[in-house]
Amino acid sequence: MTMTTDRVHVYPEEFDEFSRILARTTDRVRLELIDGKLRSKAVPDGDHGLIIEWLTRQCMQSRPELWLYPEQGVKAQAYRQGRARADGLLAPSGSIGGQGEWVDPGPVLMAVEVTSYDSDTDARDRTEKPRAYAETGIPVYLLIDRDSCEVTVYSEPDGVRYESARTVPFGKTVNLPDPVGITLETEQLKDWVR
Repeated sequence: MTMTTDRVHVYPEEFDEFSRILARTTDRVRLELIDGKLRSKAVPDGDHGLIIEWLTRQCMQSRPELWLYPEQGVKAQAYRQGRARADGLLAPSGSIGGQGEWVDPGPVLMAVEVTSYDSDTDARDRTEKPRAYAETGIPVYLLIDRDSCEVTVYSEPDGVRYESARTVPFGKTVNLPDPVGITLETEQLKDWVR
């Protein structure tokens, strides 16, 4: 693949090839393809990992038939032309097997993003990802925002955007609507912010 500055969009096939090559050479960069544009994603810090661990435990206690797949790639956006690397995808246990790096979103009940302390978090996690996941039809998008110390639950995707978004500060109880059907006590999230 040849990278040029005169072309704005990257095709999914080109992205997949570039991503495979990069994965063989480094584990310090994670790539995504949103709106035809190549994006890099920060490698998570330790507190980020603890948040995913916390959420995995919450999900397992409430719904043991589900699994939170960390740092999973998913085919996103209309017609699956995007490639998003979610911090977590909640789906029935075993449902993403045999698909390679970029799984089909069909069985996914919820996509999860935990903000990182980098310059493009606002555009990526708060704007691009909700739209991409809604276009894909993922029923729930959970944003754990360490900058604002808030949790936002997006639901009711209409193919363009999520029609419902509920934001609560860390420390409050938040209900993840069906088909997830889990209640989270978010007090512990206060321990993992700068």
